[in-house]
Amino acid sequence: MSEAGGGRGSGSSVPQRAPWSLVAATAALCLVSATSVWPVGAAPMSREEKQKLGNQVLEMFDHAYGNYMEHAYPADELMPLTCRGRVRGQEPSRGDVDDALGKFSLTLIDSLDTLVVLNKTKEFEDAVRKVLRDVNLDNDVVVSVFETNIRVLGGLLGGHSLAIMLKEKGEYMQWYNDELLQMAKQLGYKLLPAFNTTSGLPYPRINLKFGIRKPEARTGTETDTCTACAGTLILEFAALSRFTGATIFEEYARKALDFLWEKRQRSSNLVGVTINIHTGDWVRKDSGVGAGIDSYYEYLLKAYVLLGDDSFLERFNTHYDAIMRYISQPPLLLDVHIHKPMLNARTWMDALLAFFPGLQVLKGDIRPAIETHEMLYQVIKKHNFLPEAFTTDFRVHWAQHPLRPEFAESTYFLYKATGDPYYLEVGKTLIENLNKYARVPCGFAAMKDVRTGSHEDRMDSFFLAEMFKYLYLLFADKEDIIFDIEDYIFTTEAHLLPLWLSTTNQRVSKKNTTSEYTELDDSNFDWTCPNTQILFPNDPLYAQSIREPLKNVVDKSCPRGIIRVREESLRSGAKPPLRARDFMATNPEHLEILKKMGVSLIHLKDGRVQLVQHAIQAASSIDAEDGLRFMQEMIELSSQQQKEQQLPPRAVQIVSHPFFGRVVLTAGPAQFGPDLSKHKETRGFVASSKPYNGCSELTNPEAVMGKIALIQRGQCMFAEKARNIQNAGAIGGIVIDDNEGSSSDTAPLFQMAGDGKDTDDIKIPMLFLFSKEGSIILDAIREYEEVEVLLSDKAKDRDPEMENEEQPSSENDSQSAEQIASRSQEIDLVDQESPEESSVNSHPESLSPVDTDSAASVSSSEQDSNPVENLETTSLDGECTDLDNQLQEQSETEEDSNPNVSWGQKAQPIDSILADWNEDIEAFEMMDKDEL
Repeated sequence: MSEAGGGRGSGSSVPQRAPWSLVAATAALCLVSATSVWPVGAAPMSREEKQKLGNQVLEMFDHAYGNYMEHAYPADELMPLTCRGRVRGQEPSRGDVDDALGKFSLTLIDSLDTLVVLNKTKEFEDAVRKVLRDVNLDNDVVVSVFETNIRVLGGLLGGHSLAIMLKEKGEYMQWYNDELLQMAKQLGYKLLPAFNTTSGLPYPRINLKFGIRKPEARTGTETDTCTACAGTLILEFAALSRFTGATIFEEYARKALDFLWEKRQRSSNLVGVTINIHTGDWVRKDSGVGAGIDSYYEYLLKAYVLLGDDSFLERFNTHYDAIMRYISQPPLLLDVHIHKPMLNARTWMDALLAFFPGLQVLKGDIRPAIETHEMLYQVIKKHNFLPEAFTTDFRVHWAQHPLRPEFAESTYFLYKATGDPYYLEVGKTLIENLNKYARVPCGFAAMKDVRTGSHEDRMDSFFLAEMFKYLYLLFADKEDIIFDIEDYIFTTEAHLLPLWLSTTNQRVSKKNTTSEYTELDDSNFDWTCPNTQILFPNDPLYAQSIREPLKNVVDKSCPRGIIRVREESLRSGAKPPLRARDFMATNPEHLEILKKMGVSLIHLKDGRVQLVQHAIQAASSIDAEDGLRFMQEMIELSSQQQKEQQLPPRAVQIVSHPFFGRVVLTAGPAQFGPDLSKHKETRGFVASSKPYNGCSELTNPEAVMGKIALIQRGQCMFAEKARNIQNAGAIGGIVIDDNEGSSSDTAPLFQMAGDGKDTDDIKIPMLFLFSKEGSIILDAIREYEEVEVLLSDKAKDRDPEMENEEQPSSENDSQSAEQIASRSQEIDLVDQESPEESSVNSHPESLSPVDTDSAASVSSSEQDSNPVENLETTSLDGECTDLDNQLQEQSETEEDSNPNVSWGQKAQPIDSILADWNEDIEAFEMMDKDEL
């Protein structure tokens, strides 16, 4: 997401409507000019240091792009851990996330205009030639309309925009004759059949070769799409129309936007996450600024800039007013229900909302932008990266981080708006974290778990399209860029479209449908850029004064104290609502409160109690909302009890040459031996045991003496393996799964259980690796013989001495890593179906230990003395279907996938709060579908 530029035209301090020609000439939005002021005591970053950081970004891009071209091209994406390309159909399916792949060299197309921004014009010319020579858009592949539009169509149009710019300069691209534009037009026509619906909203997927609803197309039966999926088309489609003169593309994108606007919830002016493309009914009625909706708001504002249509600005301002009224709870942005916007829909936030401070800068609303950005930065400083989702008390909700660029984007815009060098330091931190924790020999690997530092074999194309672009622009001065960046608007994928399109081929009717549905107060809209003297009234400490109260918001947060409490519920003399953590099933007063909230208790035959809410039976609407909140809290509390019975994941970090700690593997813990979270990590060279299964006295004790022994799973108990290698003198053990192709990417966390006997005699740490992760170590041994690893509770910083010796770009290291990859086992990334969902009041089926390796049993036979023992929560109100669906979703999302954990079991004590680990697969796939 984003709009390029800044520093043009502070405008008048009195809002007034400006003619579009003036708006286009000044980049029009509300991005304020940087006045080059900074807080007292915070010296500006020197030009030398900015150049050094800019050069570091260039080197990082070369590392990522070079490895993609060497090891992956013409595949869509690079798999950086195994140094090979990810090709649709040749790798096990990852579900919806693979819908971005279309066998069209995705990463190359997505990186075209990044090459020009980074002054790599020769490489850009070579890349364009490769695209024209090698890329085929007529593949029999089902792809996401949304992803193909923003990444491929946007990439082709961005490449074309800068190709004609370079051609006009007279040095490069003199041979170019709009070939990329012709490819974009071809792709545009391939996407048009998706709009063949009564509503005008596009199908979410289309077959590039066969289109929609043909038997061979294998798509066209979907009924739902996300709001962002249907509402993030106008920039690319309108640009295609303006470039080519074919108005059909802009017309279709406008129709989709018009329909979404018409279907907004009229009383709140909010839109839901998912909509039926045929009926226009909202399927998911929660609303926020993150996954599923985010770029819809972004494109309304930017469509005004690019197309000069006032109705888009009016719609954006109407939505923005609703967002700030209901969703914004500074510094948080929490989803609400569109019909009951005072009621929070969830107690966690997703990482995609990190774009919103940047959009607020463009709007000119600086204070909340600074507040939310600072909150996000505090989360990053705690976890090194922004988790895919985190709770209102800043615990990890979903631990993955696929190297998303949204926070870097907002950092860039805040720096452009304020000139505050603080944001340069933020960017420097991002660079350091990427190099320290995500860099691997073959590129940059996504984080599988920000808590342990383990990696995922994935480097998405948006990492090259956006991250390096924003980081480079953050540190670049105007003379460092070969063209005027302020003459362009950024799409949601950071592709560049020229602002002069606003006055080109304007054949589409600009019917203002906004005023047909709502009366708008024109005085609330800013038609010019805000004056920086108004935003920063002679106070160089302005931004710092806003950030300061938030410095400790993550470490000193209280989840209940942040969430907004409705004024109605705080009426004078009223007691605060009953919280789930305080509930006692034997307390008559609590039972009376439940009844008032429409919550009743049902005693089940097995002795447990089921909670059921009927909102229509509540004493008032306020009590009904308190009841729903109580039910949601009860689900969270019960789910947390389950998770606290689990041990968290551990890490195996390869610290020897040429890895130097860059490769971190997710490992399962053992329920015996020293706890790595309480004891010092174990570091040593690895050696395979003989026999490899470790089920008898080792025949090679001299080989494992003082080393970490590698053992294969199977044929005996884990504890027996540990004793045998301990007796041989090993200082630790790694058990590698014997199920070929198993992977932590898809399988739930595995914990090694004891043998039912006293295991206090086991004094060495033991960790478990699935087959895919284990093969990386085994292949490294074949290549280098001496492989040193670190067993710990989470990844550690790399050895500075090793850093000095390291040469990450050396040809030998790259070739060696590739050789390791070529012998690696195929990665099993097939999405496993979630275990059959049973109702919460049923007895979970246990994974019974067998007479060999026993699966971890984290349950306890002791009865839970907690007041929420044996509770099931249900909501059955027919009148509040949207709330019921959300509650159902919350339950499904937060129910632990480990079948050994029961609500009626006692939680084991832990030293620190454990964040979520095994989240519901279906909910995570939904986030993937919505651009997560």
